[in-house]
Amino acid sequence: MQPLPAASFAGRTEDGARFVFDGGWECRIFVLADDLARVLFVRPGGLREPRTWMVAPNGIDVPWEGRDRFDVAAFPRPRFILESGESHVVLQTTALRIAVQLHPFNLAWARPGGERFAADRPTQAYQWSGRSGVLRHFMSRERSDRYFGLGDKTGPLDKHGRRLRTLALDALGHDAQTSDPLYKHWPYLITHEPRTGVAYGLFYDTLSTATFDLGCEYDNYHGFYRYCEIEDGDLDYYLFTGPAIRDVVRKFADLTGRMAFGPRWSLGYANTAMSLTDAPDAQARLSGFVDQAARHEIPVSAFHFGSGYSSIGPRRYVFTWNAAKFPAPRALVKKFRQAGIHLVANIKPCLLDDHPAYDDVARQAAFVSDALTGKPCVGQFWDGVGAHVDFTHPAGIRWWQQELTKQLLDYGILGWNDNNEYEIWDDHGAAHGFGTAIPIDRARPLQPLLMTRATHEAQAAHAPGQRTFTVTRAGPPGIQRYAQTWSGDNTTSWHTLRWNIRMGLNMSLSGMFNTGHDVGGFHGPVPDPELLVRWVQNGTFSPRFIMNSWKEGGEVNTPWLHPRVLPIIRDWIRFRYRLLPYVYTLYWRAAHFGEPMLRPLFYEFPDDTRAFDDSDDFMLGPGLLVASIVEPGQRERAVYLPKGPPGWVDFWTGRHHGAGATVVAPAPLERVPLFVPAGAMIPTTDTSDMRRRHDEPSRALRIFPARGAAASSFTLYEDDGFSLRHLDGDSAQVAFELESTARTLVLRARKSGAFALPEAGIRIILPPGERRRLRYVRNFGPE
Repeated sequence: MQPLPAASFAGRTEDGARFVFDGGWECRIFVLADDLARVLFVRPGGLREPRTWMVAPNGIDVPWEGRDRFDVAAFPRPRFILESGESHVVLQTTALRIAVQLHPFNLAWARPGGERFAADRPTQAYQWSGRSGVLRHFMSRERSDRYFGLGDKTGPLDKHGRRLRTLALDALGHDAQTSDPLYKHWPYLITHEPRTGVAYGLFYDTLSTATFDLGCEYDNYHGFYRYCEIEDGDLDYYLFTGPAIRDVVRKFADLTGRMAFGPRWSLGYANTAMSLTDAPDAQARLSGFVDQAARHEIPVSAFHFGSGYSSIGPRRYVFTWNAAKFPAPRALVKKFRQAGIHLVANIKPCLLDDHPAYDDVARQAAFVSDALTGKPCVGQFWDGVGAHVDFTHPAGIRWWQQELTKQLLDYGILGWNDNNEYEIWDDHGAAHGFGTAIPIDRARPLQPLLMTRATHEAQAAHAPGQRTFTVTRAGPPGIQRYAQTWSGDNTTSWHTLRWNIRMGLNMSLSGMFNTGHDVGGFHGPVPDPELLVRWVQNGTFSPRFIMNSWKEGGEVNTPWLHPRVLPIIRDWIRFRYRLLPYVYTLYWRAAHFGEPMLRPLFYEFPDDTRAFDDSDDFMLGPGLLVASIVEPGQRERAVYLPKGPPGWVDFWTGRHHGAGATVVAPAPLERVPLFVPAGAMIPTTDTSDMRRRHDEPSRALRIFPARGAAASSFTLYEDDGFSLRHLDGDSAQVAFELESTARTLVLRARKSGAFALPEAGIRIILPPGERRRLRYVRNFGPE
């Protein structure tokens, strides 16, 4: 490794500044917005990654073939001040000041008139290897810095002190506290600098495998530092200020594309299990699942088929049906549909070498291929060897979408993109790249992104006017534009339950708002009754709420797995449906405003330093603090209630607690502690038995007033839950405003939008023990 040589200021450009180095290197700084700048280094031989697929500003998706890396037309590119001297250059907007030192070359970042909040390491901040192509970017590190993000990473939320890699693997059996890497390539970091209070985002726009050392490495000659190492791509990074963490999260969603707004049913309870579709009598077993759900009065919105529908013995052949196991698949689909259960089937991008379509796809050169021989790259995949469909080749996309439509969509089944980490280790493997080959080391994360897009767009074409739903396990930033995701094949244990909470929060901070975990654990032992109950209680508050399992003995995680606790599990699944008006509103806000549904305490309460402590607790939206039970036998637990709101209210009892207090909350097996910030409002359904699913029309508003003078607001969002008519204004928002004094409560509600609300209106529910008089002022206008 060697540092970049001496730099010279080459002049101001239309949107930034240009610097040149001895030896042919070039650096471009782009001022893209008042609070967003981009730094791009160009090697003497040009860019290795001339196109980007991850950056999608202004809600405009990237062309299939990628966007030219020099194309910045989608950004506002504001006016900026540039000052230059012999040894430095300064660029400044209304929100950002970038000081460039030429000898040695490094950058420092500050808010105008404020303290510096970020800086490159003063010594050898940029290094490269002419032999291997590796690039390194070093930044100064403070001991008090907090680091969040990088996608599906394990361990505490604050990643300070760790070394983490973005390589994607099929990480079955991983440890949810320590393992790395997992399934996703996510080179995006949030830094919170407590000294200045500034939070900022740093996104490296590279598809090459990257390693982030966040204080694991020490070197006496360079002070405290951290670095990003890019194995074989380009150094092209975006830095943007919040100044708060919630602002950084939103701005990253703006940069890489907002979350897909899917159908309401996708927020209901779902189930799946590999052993059901793997069974010789799979159709009968699945039919029996529908009967069992009805018998036990469990509401179910979706069932996800494991890949066993396409298996013959241990081998799996995507887009085929095993007629012996599924003699009448259309009849089975009809039974699920009549029960109100949507179907989503597992689809994999690898065709085993004896797949019926293998030769046809190979003739079209639609597999990822060896650049020397032109033949498909063949590698291990499940119980055989096969080749992966190339989604940077038009023929690969076309074949995939045709087969998806014919073998699943025409049956009424959607697709779930799985096992798409593209573990191709051929040194000469290359993707077609829409005519310009991309080495597999850089195409690996791109393939699941485009695979997910292909599935998403095929579904949209098959059902015009309806919202799409799909799922992906792997991919880089951008997958949120098309799909839900999850933390992968977790292992059944109390340990996993605890650490999956943090992983879900980290994924949410990273821009994957629609996420969750396999309830009960996918791999490993069968969950005991207590563990299953506690996992269901936790899953009730995740956007993705699904039981999934693959147990060696063929057992299946279902609500009725342990009859003794079935009533508790049934009540919690029904509670999820009762919360859907609140959860759906959060879902809409995530898609339209870049707000995560799952939130660490510090997201909502950044001025409380204790909110940054490692915790099992989290917020679902602004209104629910969930204190999960993650230890066996625990029947009460201490809960810290952050400073910020005028107080806190126990969701179950209505009891008030002071902000900044630690309380001991009861946690019998049938209950998990829930607390609500005083003044919060939670819209729910208004049913007594909670048997309806995602289409329950009744509405109630549970209000939790502060004890004294206070004011708060919440806006409920409503539409039909499945179509695209909301884009044409067929939706409604009800803005609630609550004012409280020591003696009175006033609630005002104002509706806007054309969508008709339930005829029965919205019933207002006060907490137990609330004695103040409520005046309800309702202005819904003509319905």
